Amino acid sequence: MLDASRFYFPLPMTEHDIYRPVYHFTPPANFINDPNGLVFYRGEYHLFYQHNPFGDTWGHMSWGHAVSRDLVRWDHLPVALAEEDDVMIFSGSAAVDWRNTSGFGRGAEPPLVAAYTGHSQAEQTQCLAYSLDAGRTWTKYAGNPVIAIGSREFRDPKIFWHAATGRWIMATVLADLHRVRFYGSADLRRWELLSEFGPAGAQEGVWECPELFPLAVEGTAGESRWVLKVDIGCHPQRGGCYGQYFVGDFDGVRFVADQPADLVLHMDAGADFYAAQAWNDLPPLDDRRLWLAWMSNWRYANQTPTAPWRGAMTLPRSLALRRFDEGIRLIQRPVAELRSLRGAHFGRAGLKTEAANRQLQAAGLQGDALEIIADFRLPAATAEVGLRVRVGRDEATVIGYDSAKQQMFVDRTRSGRCDFAPGFGERHVVALPAPNGRVRLHVYVDRCSVEVFGGGGRSVITDLIFPHPDSTGLEIYSAGDEALVERLDVWRLEAR
Repeated sequence: MLDASRFYFPLPMTEHDIYRPVYHFTPPANFINDPNGLVFYRGEYHLFYQHNPFGDTWGHMSWGHAVSRDLVRWDHLPVALAEEDDVMIFSGSAAVDWRNTSGFGRGAEPPLVAAYTGHSQAEQTQCLAYSLDAGRTWTKYAGNPVIAIGSREFRDPKIFWHAATGRWIMATVLADLHRVRFYGSADLRRWELLSEFGPAGAQEGVWECPELFPLAVEGTAGESRWVLKVDIGCHPQRGGCYGQYFVGDFDGVRFVADQPADLVLHMDAGADFYAAQAWNDLPPLDDRRLWLAWMSNWRYANQTPTAPWRGAMTLPRSLALRRFDEGIRLIQRPVAELRSLRGAHFGRAGLKTEAANRQLQAAGLQGDALEIIADFRLPAATAEVGLRVRVGRDEATVIGYDSAKQQMFVDRTRSGRCDFAPGFGERHVVALPAPNGRVRLHVYVDRCSVEVFGGGGRSVITDLIFPHPDSTGLEIYSAGDEALVERLDVWRLEAR
Protein backbone atom coordinates (compact mmCIF):
# COMPACT_ATOMS: atom_id res chain seq x y z
CA MET A 1 0.00 0.00 0.00
CA LEU A 2 1.23 3.50 -0.76
CA ASP A 3 2.33 5.32 2.40
CA ALA A 4 1.16 8.94 2.10
CA SER A 5 2.81 9.96 5.38
CA ARG A 6 6.23 9.72 3.70
CA PHE A 7 5.42 12.30 1.07
CA TYR A 8 6.68 15.85 1.54
CA PHE A 9 7.82 17.95 -1.42
CA PRO A 10 9.85 21.09 -0.60
CA LEU A 11 10.27 21.84 -4.29
CA PRO A 12 11.59 25.13 -5.71
CA MET A 13 9.67 26.99 -8.41
CA THR A 14 10.53 25.69 -11.87
CA GLU A 15 10.12 27.02 -15.39
CA HIS A 16 6.89 25.04 -15.64
CA ASP A 17 5.53 26.61 -12.42
CA ILE A 18 4.66 29.99 -13.91
CA TYR A 19 1.33 30.32 -12.13
CA ARG A 20 2.58 29.56 -8.62
CA PRO A 21 1.14 32.39 -6.45
CA VAL A 22 3.48 34.82 -4.75
CA TYR A 23 1.43 35.00 -1.53
CA HIS A 24 -1.54 32.62 -1.75
CA PHE A 25 -1.14 29.18 -0.21
CA THR A 26 -0.41 26.27 -2.53
CA PRO A 27 0.98 22.80 -1.78
CA PRO A 28 4.58 22.06 -2.78
CA ALA A 29 3.18 19.52 -5.25
CA ASN A 30 0.05 17.62 -6.30
CA PHE A 31 -3.67 18.20 -5.88
CA ILE A 32 -5.50 19.97 -3.05
CA ASN A 33 -9.08 21.02 -2.42
CA ASP A 34 -11.05 21.86 0.76
CA PRO A 35 -9.35 23.45 3.78
CA ASN A 36 -9.70 21.18 6.81
CA GLY A 37 -8.95 21.24 10.53
CA LEU A 38 -8.32 24.97 10.89
CA VAL A 39 -7.23 25.46 14.50
CA PHE A 40 -4.91 27.81 16.42
CA TYR A 41 -2.59 26.35 19.05
CA ARG A 42 0.65 27.49 20.70
CA GLY A 43 1.04 30.51 18.45
CA GLU A 44 0.46 28.58 15.22
CA TYR A 45 -2.38 28.67 12.73
CA HIS A 46 -2.84 25.13 11.46
CA LEU A 47 -4.08 24.56 7.92
CA PHE A 48 -4.94 21.01 6.96
CA TYR A 49 -6.35 20.37 3.51
CA GLN A 50 -7.73 17.71 1.22
CA HIS A 51 -4.73 16.35 -0.63
CA ASN A 52 -3.68 13.67 -3.08
CA PRO A 53 -0.06 12.90 -2.14
CA PHE A 54 0.44 10.83 -5.30
CA GLY A 55 -0.88 12.93 -8.17
CA ASP A 56 -2.15 16.25 -9.47
CA THR A 57 -5.82 15.26 -9.84
CA TRP A 58 -8.39 14.25 -7.22
CA GLY A 59 -7.81 10.89 -5.52
CA HIS A 60 -6.28 9.14 -2.50
CA MET A 61 -7.71 11.86 -0.27
CA SER A 62 -5.57 12.53 2.80
CA TRP A 63 -4.95 15.58 5.00
CA GLY A 64 -1.99 17.70 3.97
CA HIS A 65 -0.65 20.07 6.63
CA ALA A 66 0.98 23.47 7.00
CA VAL A 67 1.44 25.97 9.84
CA SER A 68 1.87 29.73 10.03
CA ARG A 69 2.49 32.31 12.74
CA ASP A 70 1.08 35.22 10.74
CA LEU A 71 -1.51 33.78 8.28
CA VAL A 72 0.73 34.88 5.41
CA ARG A 73 3.88 32.73 5.42
CA TRP A 74 3.38 28.97 5.68
CA ASP A 75 5.69 26.11 6.62
CA HIS A 76 4.85 22.82 4.92
CA LEU A 77 4.68 19.70 7.08
CA PRO A 78 4.28 16.00 6.19
CA VAL A 79 0.87 14.49 5.50
CA ALA A 80 -1.07 14.40 8.78
CA LEU A 81 -3.85 11.87 8.12
CA ALA A 82 -3.36 9.37 5.33
CA GLU A 83 -5.71 7.13 3.37
CA GLU A 84 -5.56 3.65 4.87
CA ASP A 85 -7.30 0.30 4.27
CA ASP A 86 -9.29 1.79 1.37
CA VAL A 87 -10.73 4.52 3.62
CA MET A 88 -10.01 8.01 2.34
CA ILE A 89 -9.80 10.97 4.71
CA PHE A 90 -12.49 13.38 3.59
CA SER A 91 -13.15 16.87 4.95
CA GLY A 92 -13.47 17.75 8.61
CA SER A 93 -12.32 20.07 11.38
CA ALA A 94 -10.12 20.24 14.47
CA ALA A 95 -10.24 21.78 17.93
CA VAL A 96 -8.17 21.96 21.09
CA ASP A 97 -9.74 19.78 23.80
CA TRP A 98 -8.67 22.09 26.62
CA ARG A 99 -10.59 20.14 29.29
CA ASN A 100 -9.43 16.74 27.97
CA THR A 101 -13.07 15.68 27.75
CA SER A 102 -12.03 13.02 25.25
CA GLY A 103 -9.48 11.42 27.54
CA PHE A 104 -6.92 11.48 24.73
CA GLY A 105 -4.64 13.90 26.61
CA ARG A 106 -1.61 12.98 28.66
CA GLY A 107 -0.45 15.14 31.57
CA ALA A 108 -0.68 18.89 31.02
CA GLU A 109 -0.76 18.68 27.24
CA PRO A 110 -4.33 19.13 25.88
CA PRO A 111 -4.96 17.02 22.80
CA LEU A 112 -5.73 18.43 19.40
CA VAL A 113 -8.70 16.45 18.14
CA ALA A 114 -9.64 16.15 14.48
CA ALA A 115 -13.09 15.05 13.32
CA TYR A 116 -13.12 13.82 9.73
CA THR A 117 -15.22 11.79 7.33
CA GLY A 118 -13.96 8.31 6.60
CA HIS A 119 -14.97 7.58 3.00
CA SER A 120 -15.23 4.04 1.69
CA GLN A 121 -17.18 2.50 -1.17
CA ALA A 122 -19.81 1.33 1.32
CA GLU A 123 -20.50 4.46 3.37
CA GLN A 124 -19.30 7.74 4.86
CA THR A 125 -18.76 7.83 8.62
CA GLN A 126 -17.51 10.39 11.15
CA CYS A 127 -14.18 9.56 12.75
CA LEU A 128 -11.64 11.03 15.18
CA ALA A 129 -7.87 11.40 15.37
CA TYR A 130 -5.78 13.13 18.01
CA SER A 131 -2.35 14.71 18.43
CA LEU A 132 -0.29 15.19 21.60
CA ASP A 133 2.64 17.05 19.99
CA ALA A 134 1.09 20.28 18.67
CA GLY A 135 -0.23 18.62 15.54
CA ARG A 136 3.02 17.10 14.27
CA THR A 137 1.85 13.48 14.51
CA TRP A 138 -1.66 12.02 14.69
CA THR A 139 -3.26 8.84 15.99
CA LYS A 140 -6.55 7.60 14.61
CA TYR A 141 -9.00 6.72 17.36
CA ALA A 142 -9.31 2.94 17.83
CA GLY A 143 -13.06 3.28 18.35
CA ASN A 144 -13.77 4.80 14.94
CA PRO A 145 -16.28 5.50 13.57
CA VAL A 146 -17.95 7.61 16.25
CA ILE A 147 -21.07 8.18 14.08
CA ALA A 148 -22.30 5.84 11.34
CA ILE A 149 -25.78 5.90 9.83
CA GLY A 150 -25.26 3.66 6.81
CA SER A 151 -25.23 6.56 4.32
CA ARG A 152 -22.86 7.29 1.45
CA GLU A 153 -23.78 11.01 1.57
CA PHE A 154 -23.07 11.89 5.22
CA ARG A 155 -19.96 13.99 5.67
CA ASP A 156 -17.83 17.03 6.58
CA PRO A 157 -18.04 17.32 10.40
CA LYS A 158 -17.41 20.75 11.91
CA ILE A 159 -16.85 20.54 15.66
CA PHE A 160 -16.66 23.31 18.25
CA TRP A 161 -17.17 23.76 22.00
CA HIS A 162 -20.52 25.40 22.85
CA ALA A 163 -19.94 27.13 26.18
CA ALA A 164 -23.60 27.92 26.89
CA THR A 165 -24.56 24.23 26.99
CA GLY A 166 -21.16 22.93 28.11
CA ARG A 167 -20.71 20.37 25.34
CA TRP A 168 -19.30 19.78 21.91
CA ILE A 169 -21.39 20.47 18.82
CA MET A 170 -20.87 18.75 15.48
CA ALA A 171 -22.48 20.03 12.27
CA THR A 172 -22.58 17.54 9.38
CA VAL A 173 -24.51 17.27 6.13
CA LEU A 174 -26.87 14.76 4.59
CA ALA A 175 -25.54 15.95 1.27
CA ASP A 176 -28.14 14.59 -1.13
CA LEU A 177 -31.06 15.51 1.16
CA HIS A 178 -29.94 19.16 1.59
CA ARG A 179 -29.95 18.96 5.36
CA VAL A 180 -27.49 19.95 8.07
CA ARG A 181 -27.46 17.60 11.05
CA PHE A 182 -26.42 18.79 14.51
CA TYR A 183 -25.03 16.39 17.11
CA GLY A 184 -23.98 16.99 20.72
CA SER A 185 -21.35 15.27 22.87
CA ALA A 186 -19.75 15.58 26.29
CA ASP A 187 -16.58 13.72 25.31
CA LEU A 188 -16.23 13.81 21.48
CA ARG A 189 -16.59 10.01 21.40
CA ARG A 190 -20.31 9.50 22.03
CA TRP A 191 -22.74 11.67 20.07
CA GLU A 192 -26.51 12.24 20.19
CA LEU A 193 -28.58 13.65 17.36
CA LEU A 194 -29.95 17.09 18.31
CA SER A 195 -31.77 18.46 15.27
CA GLU A 196 -31.71 19.07 11.51
CA PHE A 197 -31.87 22.20 9.36
CA GLY A 198 -33.09 22.25 5.76
CA PRO A 199 -33.87 21.93 2.97
CA ALA A 200 -33.63 25.70 2.43
CA GLY A 201 -31.96 28.16 0.11
CA ALA A 202 -30.20 26.68 -2.91
CA GLN A 203 -30.74 22.95 -3.40
CA GLU A 204 -29.69 22.23 -6.99
CA GLY A 205 -26.46 20.46 -6.01
CA VAL A 206 -25.35 18.44 -2.99
CA TRP A 207 -24.76 20.26 0.29
CA GLU A 208 -21.22 20.12 1.67
CA CYS A 209 -18.84 21.55 4.28
CA PRO A 210 -21.13 23.10 6.93
CA GLU A 211 -19.81 25.85 9.18
CA LEU A 212 -21.54 27.43 12.19
CA PHE A 213 -20.45 30.35 14.38
CA PRO A 214 -21.73 33.54 16.07
CA LEU A 215 -20.83 37.03 14.85
CA ALA A 216 -21.45 40.49 16.26
CA VAL A 217 -23.63 42.84 14.21
CA GLU A 218 -21.51 45.91 13.51
CA GLY A 219 -22.93 49.22 14.67
CA THR A 220 -25.47 47.62 17.02
CA ALA A 221 -24.12 47.33 20.56
CA GLY A 222 -24.61 43.90 22.04
CA GLU A 223 -26.37 42.37 19.04
CA SER A 224 -25.08 39.13 17.52
CA ARG A 225 -26.42 36.43 15.25
CA TRP A 226 -25.30 32.96 14.18
CA VAL A 227 -24.12 32.19 10.66
CA LEU A 228 -24.69 28.76 9.13
CA LYS A 229 -22.76 28.16 5.91
CA VAL A 230 -23.10 25.28 3.43
CA ASP A 231 -21.62 24.81 -0.01
CA ILE A 232 -23.39 23.72 -3.18
CA GLY A 233 -21.55 21.18 -5.30
CA CYS A 234 -21.62 21.21 -9.10
CA HIS A 235 -24.60 23.37 -10.01
CA PRO A 236 -24.29 23.70 -13.83
CA GLN A 237 -26.69 26.64 -14.17
CA ARG A 238 -24.73 28.64 -11.58
CA GLY A 239 -21.36 27.89 -13.17
CA GLY A 240 -20.25 25.06 -10.93
CA CYS A 241 -19.88 24.98 -7.16
CA TYR A 242 -20.38 27.87 -4.75
CA GLY A 243 -21.32 28.67 -1.16
CA GLN A 244 -24.40 30.03 0.56
CA TYR A 245 -25.12 31.17 4.12
CA PHE A 246 -28.02 31.66 6.50
CA VAL A 247 -28.27 34.20 9.35
CA GLY A 248 -30.25 33.20 12.42
CA ASP A 249 -30.06 31.82 15.94
CA PHE A 250 -28.55 28.66 17.44
CA ASP A 251 -29.53 27.69 20.99
CA GLY A 252 -27.24 24.70 21.34
CA VAL A 253 -29.83 22.33 19.90
CA ARG A 254 -31.27 23.76 16.70
CA PHE A 255 -30.56 26.51 14.19
CA VAL A 256 -33.45 28.77 13.12
CA ALA A 257 -32.88 31.08 10.13
CA ASP A 258 -34.13 34.67 10.07
CA GLN A 259 -34.53 34.71 6.31
CA PRO A 260 -37.25 33.14 4.15
CA ALA A 261 -36.52 29.53 3.18
CA ASP A 262 -36.24 30.38 -0.53
CA LEU A 263 -33.76 33.25 -0.13
CA VAL A 264 -30.23 32.43 -1.33
CA LEU A 265 -27.37 34.48 0.11
CA HIS A 266 -24.02 34.00 -1.66
CA MET A 267 -20.74 34.45 0.16
CA ASP A 268 -18.76 35.19 -2.99
CA ALA A 269 -19.96 35.97 -6.52
CA GLY A 270 -16.87 34.59 -8.24
CA ALA A 271 -16.30 31.08 -9.51
CA ASP A 272 -13.49 30.15 -7.14
CA PHE A 273 -14.50 30.33 -3.49
CA TYR A 274 -15.58 26.98 -2.04
CA ALA A 275 -15.63 24.98 1.21
CA ALA A 276 -14.73 27.92 3.45
CA GLN A 277 -13.83 27.00 7.02
CA ALA A 278 -13.24 29.17 10.10
CA TRP A 279 -10.39 28.74 12.59
CA ASN A 280 -11.22 27.26 15.97
CA ASP A 281 -9.54 28.34 19.22
CA LEU A 282 -8.23 31.77 18.23
CA PRO A 283 -6.51 33.43 21.21
CA PRO A 284 -8.79 35.29 23.66
CA LEU A 285 -7.31 38.68 22.78
CA ASP A 286 -8.10 38.14 19.10
CA ASP A 287 -11.85 38.65 18.82
CA ARG A 288 -11.93 38.10 15.07
CA ARG A 289 -13.67 35.30 13.21
CA LEU A 290 -11.28 34.21 10.43
CA TRP A 291 -11.74 31.84 7.53
CA LEU A 292 -10.39 30.93 4.11
CA ALA A 293 -11.62 28.76 1.24
CA TRP A 294 -10.43 26.54 -1.57
CA MET A 295 -9.73 28.73 -4.59
CA SER A 296 -11.01 26.59 -7.45
CA ASN A 297 -14.17 25.07 -8.86
CA TRP A 298 -15.18 21.44 -9.44
CA ARG A 299 -15.99 22.29 -13.08
CA TYR A 300 -12.28 22.50 -13.87
CA ALA A 301 -10.36 21.67 -10.69
CA ASN A 302 -8.59 18.72 -12.35
CA GLN A 303 -7.71 20.70 -15.50
CA THR A 304 -6.21 24.01 -14.35
CA PRO A 305 -2.89 24.53 -16.20
CA THR A 306 -0.52 24.45 -13.22
CA ALA A 307 2.42 22.22 -12.31
CA PRO A 308 3.68 20.52 -10.22
CA TRP A 309 0.80 21.60 -7.96
CA ARG A 310 -2.91 22.00 -8.58
CA GLY A 311 -5.22 23.96 -6.26
CA ALA A 312 -4.78 26.95 -3.95
CA MET A 313 -6.39 28.69 -0.98
CA THR A 314 -7.94 32.13 -0.90
CA LEU A 315 -6.62 34.86 1.32
CA PRO A 316 -7.63 34.58 4.97
CA ARG A 317 -10.59 36.88 5.67
CA SER A 318 -12.02 38.49 8.78
CA LEU A 319 -15.81 38.23 9.10
CA ALA A 320 -18.56 40.43 10.50
CA LEU A 321 -22.28 41.07 10.10
CA ARG A 322 -23.87 44.39 9.18
CA ARG A 323 -27.48 45.45 8.97
CA PHE A 324 -28.69 46.84 5.62
CA ASP A 325 -32.15 47.75 4.35
CA GLU A 326 -32.59 44.23 2.99
CA GLY A 327 -31.45 42.55 6.21
CA ILE A 328 -28.32 41.43 8.02
CA ARG A 329 -25.55 40.41 5.66
CA LEU A 330 -22.04 38.94 5.87
CA ILE A 331 -19.02 41.24 5.56
CA GLN A 332 -15.61 39.86 4.53
CA ARG A 333 -12.34 41.77 4.77
CA PRO A 334 -8.77 40.65 3.99
CA VAL A 335 -6.85 40.12 7.23
CA ALA A 336 -4.63 42.98 8.41
CA GLU A 337 -1.59 40.67 8.46
CA LEU A 338 -1.45 40.90 4.66
CA ARG A 339 -0.11 44.45 4.95
CA SER A 340 3.25 42.93 5.85
CA LEU A 341 3.57 41.97 2.17
CA ARG A 342 3.47 45.56 0.97
CA GLY A 343 6.51 46.78 -0.92
CA ALA A 344 6.88 49.62 -3.44
CA HIS A 345 3.92 52.03 -3.27
CA PHE A 346 2.12 54.38 -5.68
CA GLY A 347 -0.40 56.82 -4.21
CA ARG A 348 -2.40 59.65 -5.75
CA ALA A 349 -5.55 61.59 -4.86
CA GLY A 350 -8.02 63.92 -6.57
CA LEU A 351 -7.37 63.03 -10.23
CA LYS A 352 -9.67 62.24 -13.13
CA THR A 353 -9.30 58.69 -14.42
CA GLU A 354 -7.19 59.56 -17.48
CA ALA A 355 -4.77 61.68 -15.47
CA ALA A 356 -4.53 59.00 -12.79
CA ASN A 357 -3.78 56.40 -15.46
CA ARG A 358 -1.05 58.55 -17.04
CA GLN A 359 0.66 59.03 -13.70
CA LEU A 360 0.34 55.34 -12.92
CA GLN A 361 1.96 54.40 -16.23
CA ALA A 362 4.73 56.93 -15.68
CA ALA A 363 5.47 55.48 -12.26
CA GLY A 364 5.82 52.02 -13.80
CA LEU A 365 4.29 50.25 -10.81
CA GLN A 366 2.89 47.08 -12.31
CA GLY A 367 3.37 43.37 -11.78
CA ASP A 368 1.82 39.98 -11.12
CA ALA A 369 1.39 40.47 -7.35
CA LEU A 370 -0.37 43.68 -6.36
CA GLU A 371 -2.74 45.19 -3.82
CA ILE A 372 -4.92 48.02 -5.14
CA ILE A 373 -7.35 50.30 -3.31
CA ALA A 374 -9.28 52.59 -5.65
CA ASP A 375 -11.89 55.10 -4.45
CA PHE A 376 -14.02 56.47 -7.28
CA ARG A 377 -16.61 59.26 -7.38
CA LEU A 378 -19.04 58.69 -10.25
CA PRO A 379 -20.54 61.53 -12.27
CA ALA A 380 -24.11 60.87 -13.40
CA ALA A 381 -23.01 60.07 -16.95
CA THR A 382 -20.25 57.64 -16.01
CA ALA A 383 -21.37 54.26 -17.30
CA GLU A 384 -18.45 52.19 -16.02
CA VAL A 385 -15.24 52.64 -14.10
CA GLY A 386 -12.55 50.28 -12.93
CA LEU A 387 -9.19 48.61 -13.41
CA ARG A 388 -7.52 46.39 -15.95
CA VAL A 389 -4.96 44.08 -14.37
CA ARG A 390 -2.46 41.61 -15.82
CA VAL A 391 -2.54 43.59 -19.09
CA GLY A 392 -0.47 42.50 -22.09
CA ARG A 393 -0.33 40.22 -25.14
CA ASP A 394 -3.89 41.15 -26.11
CA GLU A 395 -5.20 40.04 -22.73
CA ALA A 396 -6.42 41.66 -19.52
CA THR A 397 -8.67 40.93 -16.57
CA VAL A 398 -11.24 43.70 -16.14
CA ILE A 399 -12.40 44.63 -12.63
CA GLY A 400 -15.10 47.25 -12.76
CA TYR A 401 -18.25 48.91 -11.55
CA ASP A 402 -21.37 49.37 -13.69
CA SER A 403 -23.03 52.49 -12.30
CA ALA A 404 -26.32 52.03 -14.19
CA LYS A 405 -26.84 48.52 -12.84
CA GLN A 406 -25.02 49.20 -9.54
CA GLN A 407 -22.95 46.06 -9.99
CA MET A 408 -19.34 45.19 -9.38
CA PHE A 409 -17.85 42.69 -11.83
CA VAL A 410 -14.82 40.69 -12.88
CA ASP A 411 -14.53 39.92 -16.59
CA ARG A 412 -12.04 37.13 -17.33
CA THR A 413 -13.15 36.45 -20.92
CA ARG A 414 -9.75 37.69 -22.17
CA SER A 415 -7.75 37.04 -19.01
CA GLY A 416 -5.28 34.60 -20.58
CA ARG A 417 -5.61 30.85 -20.92
CA CYS A 418 -9.28 29.88 -20.99
CA ASP A 419 -9.08 26.85 -23.28
CA PHE A 420 -8.60 24.14 -20.64
CA ALA A 421 -12.30 24.07 -19.62
CA PRO A 422 -15.55 25.02 -21.40
CA GLY A 423 -17.00 28.25 -20.10
CA PHE A 424 -13.97 29.31 -18.06
CA GLY A 425 -13.82 32.67 -19.84
CA GLU A 426 -16.82 34.39 -18.25
CA ARG A 427 -17.99 37.54 -16.47
CA HIS A 428 -19.09 37.50 -12.82
CA VAL A 429 -21.25 40.23 -11.30
CA VAL A 430 -22.59 41.12 -7.86
CA ALA A 431 -24.86 43.88 -6.62
CA LEU A 432 -23.06 46.78 -4.93
CA PRO A 433 -24.78 50.07 -4.11
CA ALA A 434 -22.73 53.26 -4.52
CA PRO A 435 -23.86 55.62 -1.73
CA ASN A 436 -23.47 59.28 -2.74
CA GLY A 437 -21.98 58.16 -6.05
CA ARG A 438 -18.87 56.70 -4.44
CA VAL A 439 -17.48 53.19 -4.74
CA ARG A 440 -14.35 51.50 -3.39
CA LEU A 441 -12.64 48.54 -5.08
CA HIS A 442 -10.07 46.71 -2.95
CA VAL A 443 -8.21 44.26 -5.17
CA TYR A 444 -5.59 41.58 -4.62
CA VAL A 445 -3.83 40.37 -7.78
CA ASP A 446 -1.62 37.30 -7.79
CA ARG A 447 -0.08 35.18 -10.52
CA CYS A 448 -3.24 33.15 -11.08
CA SER A 449 -6.03 34.98 -9.25
CA VAL A 450 -7.89 38.13 -8.37
CA GLU A 451 -9.85 38.72 -5.16
CA VAL A 452 -12.04 41.83 -5.19
CA PHE A 453 -13.70 43.35 -2.11
CA GLY A 454 -16.31 46.02 -2.84
CA GLY A 455 -17.95 48.42 -0.43
CA GLY A 456 -15.78 47.48 2.54
CA GLY A 457 -16.35 43.76 2.01
CA ARG A 458 -20.09 43.82 1.39
CA SER A 459 -19.62 42.26 -2.06
CA VAL A 460 -16.77 39.91 -2.99
CA ILE A 461 -15.61 38.21 -6.19
CA THR A 462 -12.85 35.58 -6.28
CA ASP A 463 -11.63 34.31 -9.65
CA LEU A 464 -8.74 32.31 -11.01
CA ILE A 465 -6.96 33.69 -14.08
CA PHE A 466 -4.08 32.31 -16.15
CA PRO A 467 -2.39 35.16 -18.05
CA HIS A 468 0.97 35.05 -19.77
CA PRO A 469 3.81 35.78 -17.32
CA ASP A 470 4.71 38.89 -19.34
CA SER A 471 1.21 40.35 -18.90
CA THR A 472 1.91 42.57 -15.91
CA GLY A 473 0.29 45.87 -16.90
CA LEU A 474 -2.15 47.86 -14.76
CA GLU A 475 -4.61 50.48 -16.05
CA ILE A 476 -7.39 52.72 -14.74
CA TYR A 477 -10.35 53.26 -17.06
CA SER A 478 -13.81 54.80 -17.28
CA ALA A 479 -16.58 54.75 -19.88
CA GLY A 480 -18.77 57.81 -20.39
CA ASP A 481 -17.78 60.91 -18.42
CA GLU A 482 -14.51 60.61 -16.58
CA ALA A 483 -14.83 59.58 -12.97
CA LEU A 484 -12.85 61.20 -10.19
CA VAL A 485 -10.25 59.01 -8.55
CA GLU A 486 -10.54 60.34 -5.03
CA ARG A 487 -7.73 58.08 -3.87
CA LEU A 488 -5.61 55.42 -5.57
CA ASP A 489 -3.08 53.25 -3.72
CA VAL A 490 -1.11 50.47 -5.35
CA TRP A 491 1.43 48.26 -3.59
CA ARG A 492 3.69 45.65 -5.07
CA LEU A 493 3.36 42.57 -2.84
CA GLU A 494 6.44 40.58 -1.97
CA ALA A 495 6.74 37.26 -0.15
CA ARG A 496 9.47 37.94 2.41
